[in-house]
Amino acid sequence: MNIEVMRAQEEWQRAGAYFVRIEGMNRQYHIPLRDEFDEHDCDGTRYIILLDDGYPVATCRFYEIPSDPERVSEVTLGRVVVLPEYRGKDLGRMVVTEAEKWISELGYSTIRIDSRVEAVDFYKKLGYELTEKRCGKCGTFECVPMRKLL
Repeated sequence: MNIEVMRAQEEWQRAGAYFVRIEGMNRQYHIPLRDEFDEHDCDGTRYIILLDDGYPVATCRFYEIPSDPERVSEVTLGRVVVLPEYRGKDLGRMVVTEAEKWISELGYSTIRIDSRVEAVDFYKKLGYELTEKRCGKCGTFECVPMRKLL
């Protein structure tokens, strides 16, 4: 593998993130496009894409959570997807770590994520903590809220 990190700034770059999400989630879990792509897929949302020889293989996105002007803003990290044939190669950790670097550079100190129940241990290894034990629905999946302080 020859992995390159891309911080998607332009629409053609974001198309790589969308491709990974369609292949890795939409097709695999039969999620309708309308459910996979939401109001947060817009200008202002930032995407990390991992490329293997120019081919998009992993992605995630993050966006600011509107908050009280007196508090430090937080971001939501999500849509962490690795193509099925690239799973188990540490790319999930790599894409999240790259997003955290960018988030920190932008001056944010708190990251929130609604983790799929089966991914909780993955995020715990990366320093995320459960904020509640309750599960809720995130589209098709059962999720729990987690956060990490940078």
